[in-house]
Amino acid sequence: MFNVEEELKKLPKEPGVYIMHDKNDTILYVGKAVNLHNRVRSYFRENIGRGPAIDRMVEQIARFEYIITDSELEALVLENNLIKEHSPKYNTLLKDDKTYPYIKVTLSEDYPRIMFSRSIKRDKSKYFGPYSSAGAVKDTIELLNKLYKLRTCNRVLPRDIGMGRPCLNYHIGQCLAPCQGYVSKEEYRKQVEGAMDFLNGNYSPILKSLEEKMKTASENMEFEEAAKYRDLYNSVRSVAQKQKISDSTLEDRDIVALYQDETDAVVQVFFVRDGKMIGREHYYMTNVAGIPKEEVLQDFIKQFYAGTPFIPRELFLQYEIEDMSVIEDWLSEKRGSRMHIIVPRIGSKEKLVELAAQNAKLILSQDREKFKREEGRTIGAVKEIADILQMERIDRMEAFDISNTNGFENVGSMVVFEKGKPKRSDYRKFKIRSVSGPDDYACMKEVLTRRFLHGMDEKKELKEKQIDETYGSFTRFPDLLLMDGGRGQVNIALQVLSELHIDIPVCGMVKDDTHSTRGLYYNNVELPIDTHSEGFKLITRIQDEAHRFAIEYHKSLRSKAQVKSVLDDIPGVGPARRKALMKYFRAFEDIKNASEEELASIPEIDSKTAKSIVEFFKKG
Repeated sequence: MFNVEEELKKLPKEPGVYIMHDKNDTILYVGKAVNLHNRVRSYFRENIGRGPAIDRMVEQIARFEYIITDSELEALVLENNLIKEHSPKYNTLLKDDKTYPYIKVTLSEDYPRIMFSRSIKRDKSKYFGPYSSAGAVKDTIELLNKLYKLRTCNRVLPRDIGMGRPCLNYHIGQCLAPCQGYVSKEEYRKQVEGAMDFLNGNYSPILKSLEEKMKTASENMEFEEAAKYRDLYNSVRSVAQKQKISDSTLEDRDIVALYQDETDAVVQVFFVRDGKMIGREHYYMTNVAGIPKEEVLQDFIKQFYAGTPFIPRELFLQYEIEDMSVIEDWLSEKRGSRMHIIVPRIGSKEKLVELAAQNAKLILSQDREKFKREEGRTIGAVKEIADILQMERIDRMEAFDISNTNGFENVGSMVVFEKGKPKRSDYRKFKIRSVSGPDDYACMKEVLTRRFLHGMDEKKELKEKQIDETYGSFTRFPDLLLMDGGRGQVNIALQVLSELHIDIPVCGMVKDDTHSTRGLYYNNVELPIDTHSEGFKLITRIQDEAHRFAIEYHKSLRSKAQVKSVLDDIPGVGPARRKALMKYFRAFEDIKNASEEELASIPEIDSKTAKSIVEFFKKG
């Protein structure tokens, strides 16, 4: 038995990491300390103003453990790794887990290439970035390869020079073909240096060159060539205009600021490379309620720079942070040279930090409005439906649909919406086993019976194994069952539920003559619904989704030839005759029971084929 008071006495006065666990051994919190003895004991003192979140955490602590380290720096690294691995409930967490794209120039090669990379290695290559958009990086690489006619192949040069033919890029004028020895190493390097100048923000030479080539081609009436240079010129200008911030110091730096309110925090980062802003990105921090801004900013710095391979020479921050010196040492070690954390107080640098903070505030405000709109489309729409049906609460809704081709290959679909949003992991497909022909009611009865029987069996099995039933795939039943139709479909569902002794409200989605939803059928009454309301739009989305999912499954079975009609095995019955039989008879059983005369009355079926069909089914 873990005795907290006794274990507190054993805590060493050394640096390290401490880990708080609850009664289920779930990790609640991971922290680092210069002195484990003082830091861990502080959680168990009375009335020290820790804040409500920490108070709630302390109430749940059943035990703690700790790991001693040689230094505070080692503790910081270990703390980061444990937080990333376990995502504890009470740690302030960086919500985004992204790897950023870089442009890599392989200077270690005799004939360098420009490549996309998501990591930086000590391989003598030159890296540019990070960039916030992978698409923009790929577009830039494509543009540079076109402008400077650099190779994109994986050939090992000069070893492979002259081996094989030049690729298509050479023939369309987009590669200098170093693989054939058509360009010297020195000439090719000049092209690479031009591309690196471009990446460093020196666009003027290439813009001037492209403009001259465009004019020359136009004067020579080579309009296709002129158009090609015009497009390249516009692409370069587009890239050049995105460089909003410049700095004569030509330093690599990140500018980091946040905006925080009572419940949320957004951190904005500007990436400045060689004095030019090459991108910006924002990040959400969770579990920030009651946490000081400085602490949230520090948690961001530790988690973000633990995961990014590029460490800038300078880091501009909005606030002083507690562990600034140890974080500076840690990042300098990661970088391989000294870096500096700075909190600008005056001048243009302070204004850059302020601009980042303003951006963070704007993003949080915009996203909150977006969230409100999304909430109206989802939770608000569900509440509208609950109000119409006079239900206290709806969380989970399930809808079903049947799809077939003239009664053949019946399939069913089940779609699930929770809190007004599709929960695709709970969607299910059913291949109808017991029904032949276009009998939607019978098909629906089979689908619903299988769905709920499976759920009941799964609940029983999990209960016997003493496993929580939420781990089952079918165990959670809906708060509302939505049927694609009126009284008939609703009655089928009610019949199935009654036979299985399950009590779930069933609502029909009634359609008009144009096959559009006009109202809801519930408790033997058709209820009108405002066709402009969010509730109506949600009902329509659910209906469309159930229909789409059923048809998609049906099409996939046909396209993959997974389903084979019995009719295909009858001698003399090909695609045209099979289609005619399916069109003439309502159900598969009708074909089996038809006489030769009935079959021969179909224009596409001659007497010989009619006899063949009858004999086929007689054989069984």
